[in-house]
Amino acid sequence: MNIDIIGAGIGGLSLAVALEQKGFKVKLYEQAEELRPVGAGIILANNAMQVYEKLGLREVIEGSGNHISSMNITKADLSPISAIDLSHFENKYGVKNIAIHRGALQQILVDSLENTEIKLNHRLQKLEKNQNGYALTFQNKPVIQSSVIIGADGIHSKVREQIFPNNSIRDAKQVCWRGVTDFHLPAQYRHELNEAWGKEDRFGFVEIAEGKVYWYALKSFNTSPDEHPVQHIEKYFEKYHPVIQSIISATDIKKIYTATMSDLKPTNEWFADGLCLIGDAAHAMTPNMGQGACQSIEDAYVLSECLNNYELNEAFQNFHKLRSPKAHQIVKTSWTLGKVAHVANPMLIGLRNQMMKWTPNALSRLQSEKIFKINKV
Repeated sequence: MNIDIIGAGIGGLSLAVALEQKGFKVKLYEQAEELRPVGAGIILANNAMQVYEKLGLREVIEGSGNHISSMNITKADLSPISAIDLSHFENKYGVKNIAIHRGALQQILVDSLENTEIKLNHRLQKLEKNQNGYALTFQNKPVIQSSVIIGADGIHSKVREQIFPNNSIRDAKQVCWRGVTDFHLPAQYRHELNEAWGKEDRFGFVEIAEGKVYWYALKSFNTSPDEHPVQHIEKYFEKYHPVIQSIISATDIKKIYTATMSDLKPTNEWFADGLCLIGDAAHAMTPNMGQGACQSIEDAYVLSECLNNYELNEAFQNFHKLRSPKAHQIVKTSWTLGKVAHVANPMLIGLRNQMMKWTPNALSRLQSEKIFKINKV
Protein backbone atom coordinates (compact mmCIF):
# COMPACT_ATOMS: atom_id res chain seq x y z
CA MET A 1 0.00 0.00 0.00
CA ASN A 2 1.30 3.45 -0.96
CA ILE A 3 0.39 6.12 1.58
CA ASP A 4 0.70 9.88 1.06
CA ILE A 5 0.94 12.02 4.21
CA ILE A 6 0.17 15.71 3.91
CA GLY A 7 2.22 17.59 6.53
CA ALA A 8 5.67 16.81 7.93
CA GLY A 9 5.18 18.05 11.47
CA ILE A 10 5.76 15.87 14.51
CA GLY A 11 2.60 13.83 13.89
CA GLY A 12 3.26 13.29 10.19
CA LEU A 13 6.90 12.36 10.73
CA SER A 14 6.03 9.99 13.60
CA LEU A 15 3.43 8.28 11.43
CA ALA A 16 5.92 7.95 8.58
CA VAL A 17 8.43 6.29 10.93
CA ALA A 18 5.80 3.88 12.31
CA LEU A 19 4.49 2.96 8.84
CA GLU A 20 7.94 2.54 7.32
CA GLN A 21 8.88 0.14 10.11
CA LYS A 22 5.83 -1.95 9.17
CA GLY A 23 6.84 -2.10 5.51
CA PHE A 24 4.48 0.50 4.04
CA LYS A 25 5.62 2.76 1.20
CA VAL A 26 5.20 6.36 2.34
CA LYS A 27 5.65 9.84 0.89
CA LEU A 28 5.48 13.04 2.93
CA TYR A 29 4.37 16.33 1.39
CA GLU A 30 5.32 19.48 3.31
CA GLN A 31 4.48 23.06 2.33
CA ALA A 32 7.60 24.59 3.93
CA GLU A 33 10.76 24.99 1.89
CA GLU A 34 12.72 23.58 4.82
CA LEU A 35 11.85 21.82 8.07
CA ARG A 36 12.22 24.59 10.63
CA PRO A 37 11.85 24.11 14.40
CA VAL A 38 8.92 26.52 14.80
CA GLY A 39 7.53 26.51 18.34
CA ALA A 40 10.91 26.22 20.03
CA GLY A 41 10.39 23.45 22.60
CA ILE A 42 8.16 20.49 23.29
CA ILE A 43 7.24 18.34 26.29
CA LEU A 44 7.08 14.63 25.47
CA ALA A 45 4.86 13.26 28.21
CA ASN A 46 4.79 9.63 29.28
CA ASN A 47 2.27 8.57 26.61
CA ALA A 48 4.38 10.03 23.78
CA MET A 49 7.54 8.41 25.14
CA GLN A 50 5.77 5.04 25.30
CA VAL A 51 5.20 5.36 21.55
CA TYR A 52 8.81 6.28 20.89
CA GLU A 53 9.92 3.32 23.01
CA LYS A 54 7.89 1.07 20.68
CA LEU A 55 9.54 2.77 17.68
CA GLY A 56 13.02 2.28 19.11
CA LEU A 57 13.68 5.99 19.58
CA ARG A 58 13.47 6.37 23.36
CA GLU A 59 17.20 6.35 24.10
CA VAL A 60 18.19 8.87 21.42
CA ILE A 61 15.37 11.21 22.48
CA GLU A 62 16.31 10.94 26.15
CA GLY A 63 19.91 11.70 25.23
CA SER A 64 18.89 14.82 23.32
CA GLY A 65 16.54 16.29 25.91
CA ASN A 66 16.05 16.73 29.65
CA HIS A 67 14.22 14.43 32.07
CA ILE A 68 11.20 16.04 33.79
CA SER A 69 10.11 14.51 37.09
CA SER A 70 7.41 16.97 38.18
CA MET A 71 4.80 19.25 36.59
CA ASN A 72 3.93 22.19 38.84
CA ILE A 73 1.33 24.94 38.87
CA THR A 74 2.44 27.93 40.95
CA LYS A 75 1.53 31.49 41.78
CA ALA A 76 3.37 34.31 40.02
CA ASP A 77 6.03 34.25 42.76
CA LEU A 78 6.59 30.50 42.12
CA SER A 79 5.03 29.49 45.43
CA PRO A 80 3.26 26.13 44.83
CA ILE A 81 -0.40 25.63 44.04
CA SER A 82 -0.33 22.03 42.85
CA ALA A 83 2.16 19.44 41.61
CA ILE A 84 2.09 16.12 39.77
CA ASP A 85 4.89 13.73 40.67
CA LEU A 86 5.69 11.82 37.48
CA SER A 87 7.90 9.16 39.06
CA HIS A 88 4.91 6.81 39.57
CA PHE A 89 4.30 6.72 35.81
CA GLU A 90 8.00 6.43 35.03
CA ASN A 91 8.11 3.28 37.15
CA LYS A 92 4.86 1.90 35.77
CA TYR A 93 5.60 2.39 32.07
CA GLY A 94 9.40 2.33 32.08
CA VAL A 95 9.82 5.66 30.26
CA LYS A 96 10.63 9.20 31.35
CA ASN A 97 8.97 12.49 30.50
CA ILE A 98 11.32 14.47 28.28
CA ALA A 99 11.58 18.19 27.47
CA ILE A 100 13.38 18.66 24.16
CA HIS A 101 13.92 21.26 21.45
CA ARG A 102 11.37 20.71 18.71
CA GLY A 103 14.12 20.92 16.10
CA ALA A 104 16.09 18.15 17.82
CA LEU A 105 13.06 15.84 17.88
CA GLN A 106 12.26 16.70 14.28
CA GLN A 107 15.79 15.78 13.19
CA ILE A 108 15.68 12.49 15.11
CA LEU A 109 12.48 11.53 13.27
CA VAL A 110 13.86 12.56 9.87
CA ASP A 111 17.08 10.61 10.50
CA SER A 112 15.00 7.53 11.38
CA LEU A 113 13.43 7.42 7.91
CA GLU A 114 15.31 5.23 5.46
CA ASN A 115 13.04 4.90 2.43
CA THR A 116 10.43 7.64 2.89
CA GLU A 117 10.69 10.61 0.56
CA ILE A 118 9.95 14.05 2.05
CA LYS A 119 8.81 16.43 -0.66
CA LEU A 120 9.33 19.99 0.57
CA ASN A 121 7.82 23.13 -0.96
CA HIS A 122 4.58 21.25 -1.70
CA ARG A 123 1.70 23.51 -0.64
CA LEU A 124 -1.60 21.70 -1.15
CA GLN A 125 -4.17 23.85 -2.95
CA LYS A 126 -6.88 21.43 -3.98
CA LEU A 127 -7.93 17.87 -3.27
CA GLU A 128 -10.54 16.17 -5.47
CA LYS A 129 -12.11 12.71 -5.19
CA ASN A 130 -12.08 10.62 -8.37
CA GLN A 131 -12.53 6.96 -9.36
CA ASN A 132 -8.88 6.18 -8.59
CA GLY A 133 -8.70 7.94 -5.24
CA TYR A 134 -7.76 11.60 -4.99
CA ALA A 135 -6.14 14.16 -7.27
CA LEU A 136 -3.76 16.42 -5.35
CA THR A 137 -3.00 19.85 -6.74
CA PHE A 138 0.02 21.57 -5.21
CA GLN A 139 1.04 25.16 -5.84
CA ASN A 140 3.25 25.35 -8.97
CA LYS A 141 3.50 21.53 -9.14
CA PRO A 142 2.02 18.82 -11.40
CA VAL A 143 -1.19 17.14 -10.21
CA ILE A 144 -0.48 13.93 -8.24
CA GLN A 145 -2.83 10.95 -8.05
CA SER A 146 -3.13 9.27 -4.64
CA SER A 147 -5.10 6.27 -3.42
CA VAL A 148 -4.52 6.76 0.33
CA ILE A 149 -4.18 10.17 2.01
CA ILE A 150 -3.43 11.02 5.64
CA GLY A 151 -4.07 14.65 6.55
CA ALA A 152 -1.48 15.67 9.14
CA ASP A 153 -1.49 19.31 8.12
CA GLY A 154 -2.47 21.01 11.37
CA ILE A 155 -5.33 23.06 12.71
CA HIS A 156 -5.77 24.92 9.42
CA SER A 157 -5.75 21.63 7.49
CA LYS A 158 -6.32 22.03 3.76
CA VAL A 159 -7.32 18.36 3.62
CA ARG A 160 -10.02 18.84 6.27
CA GLU A 161 -11.16 22.13 4.74
CA GLN A 162 -11.88 20.50 1.38
CA ILE A 163 -13.31 17.16 2.53
CA PHE A 164 -15.04 18.20 5.77
CA PRO A 165 -15.76 21.93 5.35
CA ASN A 166 -18.38 22.21 8.12
CA ASN A 167 -15.98 22.38 11.05
CA SER A 168 -15.12 25.41 13.16
CA ILE A 169 -12.00 26.76 14.82
CA ARG A 170 -12.52 28.43 18.21
CA ASP A 171 -10.52 31.48 19.28
CA ALA A 172 -9.42 31.35 22.93
CA LYS A 173 -8.67 35.11 23.01
CA GLN A 174 -5.16 34.48 24.32
CA VAL A 175 -1.86 35.46 22.75
CA CYS A 176 1.10 33.14 23.29
CA TRP A 177 4.82 33.84 23.09
CA ARG A 178 7.44 31.07 22.95
CA GLY A 179 11.19 31.20 23.12
CA VAL A 180 14.40 29.31 23.77
CA THR A 181 17.30 31.02 25.50
CA ASP A 182 20.71 30.28 26.99
CA PHE A 183 20.04 30.29 30.70
CA HIS A 184 21.17 28.26 33.71
CA LEU A 185 18.18 27.56 35.94
CA PRO A 186 18.64 27.23 39.69
CA ALA A 187 19.16 23.54 40.51
CA GLN A 188 15.70 23.12 42.07
CA TYR A 189 13.97 23.84 38.73
CA ARG A 190 16.14 21.82 36.35
CA HIS A 191 13.99 18.69 36.23
CA GLU A 192 10.60 20.34 36.57
CA LEU A 193 8.06 21.99 34.33
CA ASN A 194 6.78 25.06 36.17
CA GLU A 195 3.80 27.12 35.06
CA ALA A 196 3.13 30.28 37.06
CA TRP A 197 -0.41 31.71 37.05
CA GLY A 198 -1.13 35.41 37.51
CA LYS A 199 -4.11 37.58 36.61
CA GLU A 200 -5.20 36.87 33.02
CA ASP A 201 -1.69 35.68 32.21
CA ARG A 202 0.78 32.87 32.93
CA PHE A 203 4.36 31.86 32.29
CA GLY A 204 5.87 28.38 31.92
CA PHE A 205 9.49 27.30 31.70
CA VAL A 206 11.52 24.10 31.49
CA GLU A 207 15.12 23.12 30.79
CA ILE A 208 15.45 21.28 27.47
CA ALA A 209 19.23 20.77 27.53
CA GLU A 210 22.20 21.87 29.62
CA GLY A 211 22.02 25.67 29.84
CA LYS A 212 19.00 25.86 27.49
CA VAL A 213 15.54 26.89 28.66
CA TYR A 214 12.30 26.70 26.71
CA TRP A 215 9.61 29.08 27.91
CA TYR A 216 6.10 30.14 26.96
CA ALA A 217 3.89 32.97 28.13
CA LEU A 218 0.21 33.70 27.58
CA LYS A 219 -1.98 36.75 28.09
CA SER A 220 -5.70 37.34 27.50
CA PHE A 221 -6.87 39.94 25.02
CA ASN A 222 -10.28 41.49 24.33
CA THR A 223 -10.35 42.32 20.63
CA SER A 224 -6.93 41.69 19.10
CA PRO A 225 -3.58 40.22 20.14
CA ASP A 226 -2.09 43.51 18.96
CA GLU A 227 -3.25 44.88 22.31
CA HIS A 228 -0.14 43.20 23.73
CA PRO A 229 2.87 43.74 21.43
CA VAL A 230 5.82 41.48 22.17
CA GLN A 231 8.06 44.55 22.63
CA HIS A 232 6.42 45.08 26.05
CA ILE A 233 6.64 41.48 27.23
CA GLU A 234 9.00 42.25 30.13
CA LYS A 235 6.47 44.73 31.52
CA TYR A 236 3.62 42.18 31.33
CA PHE A 237 5.47 39.86 33.72
CA GLU A 238 7.27 42.40 35.93
CA LYS A 239 5.36 41.17 39.01
CA TYR A 240 6.49 37.58 38.46
CA HIS A 241 9.39 35.83 40.21
CA PRO A 242 12.90 37.21 39.40
CA VAL A 243 13.82 33.92 37.70
CA ILE A 244 11.02 34.46 35.21
CA GLN A 245 12.01 38.06 34.60
CA SER A 246 15.61 36.92 34.04
CA ILE A 247 14.54 34.28 31.51
CA ILE A 248 12.66 36.90 29.49
CA SER A 249 15.56 39.36 29.68
CA ALA A 250 17.97 36.66 28.45
CA THR A 251 15.92 36.04 25.30
CA ASP A 252 16.56 37.85 22.02
CA ILE A 253 13.20 39.49 21.25
CA LYS A 254 13.70 38.76 17.54
CA LYS A 255 13.65 35.03 18.37
CA ILE A 256 10.35 35.05 20.25
CA TYR A 257 7.61 33.22 18.36
CA THR A 258 4.11 34.78 18.65
CA ALA A 259 0.78 33.03 18.03
CA THR A 260 -2.83 33.15 19.14
CA MET A 261 -4.46 30.23 20.92
CA SER A 262 -7.29 28.33 19.26
CA ASP A 263 -8.67 24.82 18.92
CA LEU A 264 -10.95 22.78 16.69
CA LYS A 265 -14.45 22.33 18.00
CA PRO A 266 -14.75 18.55 18.57
CA THR A 267 -15.93 16.75 15.46
CA ASN A 268 -16.35 13.12 14.41
CA GLU A 269 -15.47 13.84 10.79
CA TRP A 270 -12.04 12.24 10.84
CA PHE A 271 -12.14 9.91 7.85
CA ALA A 272 -13.65 9.25 4.43
CA ASP A 273 -13.05 6.63 1.75
CA GLY A 274 -9.28 6.32 1.41
CA LEU A 275 -8.60 9.35 3.62
CA CYS A 276 -8.00 10.00 7.32
CA LEU A 277 -7.03 12.95 9.52
CA ILE A 278 -4.62 12.82 12.46
CA GLY A 279 -3.27 15.25 15.05
CA ASP A 280 -4.36 18.87 14.95
CA ALA A 281 -6.11 18.30 11.62
CA ALA A 282 -8.57 16.03 13.48
CA HIS A 283 -8.58 17.34 17.06
CA ALA A 284 -6.53 20.53 17.50
CA MET A 285 -6.38 21.53 21.16
CA THR A 286 -5.12 24.48 23.14
CA PRO A 287 -1.73 23.69 24.72
CA ASN A 288 -2.91 23.96 28.32
CA MET A 289 -2.26 20.31 29.14
CA GLY A 290 0.91 19.91 27.09
CA GLN A 291 -0.78 17.17 25.06
CA GLY A 292 -1.12 18.60 21.54
CA ALA A 293 1.95 16.95 20.04
CA CYS A 294 1.61 13.95 22.36
CA GLN A 295 -1.87 13.18 21.05
CA SER A 296 -0.57 13.45 17.47
CA ILE A 297 2.16 10.96 18.35
CA GLU A 298 -0.43 8.61 19.86
CA ASP A 299 -2.48 8.95 16.68
CA ALA A 300 0.56 7.96 14.64
CA TYR A 301 1.10 4.77 16.60
CA VAL A 302 -2.56 3.69 16.79
CA LEU A 303 -3.22 4.44 13.10
CA SER A 304 -0.13 2.51 12.02
CA GLU A 305 -1.31 -0.48 14.07
CA CYS A 306 -4.81 -0.26 12.59
CA LEU A 307 -3.47 -0.06 9.03
CA ASN A 308 -1.29 -3.08 9.75
CA ASN A 309 -4.18 -5.14 11.13
CA TYR A 310 -7.25 -4.15 9.10
CA GLU A 311 -8.42 -3.40 5.59
CA LEU A 312 -7.99 0.29 4.74
CA ASN A 313 -11.38 1.84 5.52
CA GLU A 314 -11.97 -0.55 8.43
CA ALA A 315 -8.61 0.63 9.79
CA PHE A 316 -9.76 4.24 9.64
CA GLN A 317 -13.04 3.39 11.38
CA ASN A 318 -11.26 1.53 14.18
CA PHE A 319 -8.70 4.30 14.55
CA HIS A 320 -11.48 6.84 15.04
CA LYS A 321 -13.30 4.58 17.49
CA LEU A 322 -10.16 4.05 19.56
CA ARG A 323 -8.80 7.58 19.56
CA SER A 324 -11.69 10.06 19.42
CA PRO A 325 -13.06 9.68 23.00
CA LYS A 326 -9.69 10.40 24.61
CA ALA A 327 -8.66 13.12 22.17
CA HIS A 328 -11.98 14.94 22.49
CA GLN A 329 -11.89 14.76 26.28
CA ILE A 330 -8.45 16.36 26.29
CA VAL A 331 -9.64 19.06 23.87
CA LYS A 332 -12.51 19.94 26.22
CA THR A 333 -10.44 19.77 29.42
CA SER A 334 -7.64 21.83 27.93
CA TRP A 335 -10.08 24.53 26.77
CA THR A 336 -11.63 24.73 30.24
CA LEU A 337 -8.23 24.76 31.98
CA GLY A 338 -7.12 27.67 29.80
CA LYS A 339 -10.12 29.71 30.89
CA VAL A 340 -9.63 28.81 34.57
CA ALA A 341 -5.96 29.83 34.40
CA HIS A 342 -6.88 33.30 33.09
CA VAL A 343 -9.61 34.42 35.48
CA ALA A 344 -9.38 38.12 36.38
CA ASN A 345 -11.41 38.48 39.58
CA PRO A 346 -9.08 38.35 42.66
CA MET A 347 -11.66 36.43 44.69
CA LEU A 348 -12.02 33.83 41.93
CA ILE A 349 -8.23 33.56 41.65
CA GLY A 350 -8.01 32.82 45.38
CA LEU A 351 -10.84 30.27 45.18
CA ARG A 352 -9.27 28.61 42.14
CA ASN A 353 -5.92 28.28 43.86
CA GLN A 354 -7.44 26.81 47.02
CA MET A 355 -9.50 24.26 45.10
CA MET A 356 -6.39 23.13 43.20
CA LYS A 357 -4.45 22.80 46.47
CA TRP A 358 -7.24 20.70 47.95
CA THR A 359 -7.45 18.32 44.99
CA PRO A 360 -6.38 14.90 46.34
CA ASN A 361 -3.18 13.45 44.91
CA ALA A 362 -5.07 10.25 44.12
CA LEU A 363 -7.48 12.16 41.88
CA SER A 364 -4.65 13.94 40.05
CA ARG A 365 -2.92 10.59 39.54
CA LEU A 366 -6.13 9.05 38.18
CA GLN A 367 -6.55 11.90 35.70
CA SER A 368 -2.94 11.53 34.57
CA GLU A 369 -3.41 7.77 34.23
CA LYS A 370 -6.21 8.31 31.72
CA ILE A 371 -3.94 10.56 29.67
CA PHE A 372 -0.88 8.34 29.77
CA LYS A 373 -2.59 5.02 28.98
CA ILE A 374 -2.11 4.03 25.33
CA ASN A 375 -4.92 2.34 23.38
CA LYS A 376 -4.36 -1.30 22.47
CA VAL A 377 -5.28 -2.21 18.91
